[in-house]
Amino acid sequence: MSPWLQLAAAIAAEVVGTSFLKQSEGFTRLGPSLAVGAAYAVSFYCLSLALRAIPVGVAYAVWSGVGIVALTLVGLLVFGQRLNGTALLAIGLILVGVVMLNLATGPAAASGAPG
Repeated sequence: MSPWLQLAAAIAAEVVGTSFLKQSEGFTRLGPSLAVGAAYAVSFYCLSLALRAIPVGVAYAVWSGVGIVALTLVGLLVFGQRLNGTALLAIGLILVGVVMLNLATGPAAASGAPG
């Protein structure tokens, strides 16, 4: 499997885990709490696989940046949270930063070769 697909799986699992974290109510609800643990375990496992080929700084920046954007969408669509213009701009800047990082590192990051 492509390291970028492994990273995408890590991000998806982290988004699921963090969504259940909200529902766990401080780990006082068993079902959501177990889902948090399982999703985070899958996320870190997939991230560890991706790190075989993607430099850790790039992988973590993409993992956290895309995760922030995805969780913002979950908050808006699932939990009914609202953001003001400044918050949306800040999240947009995070996304732009992730894209710029990937453009700057180029194919070397995908292959694990020195850049």
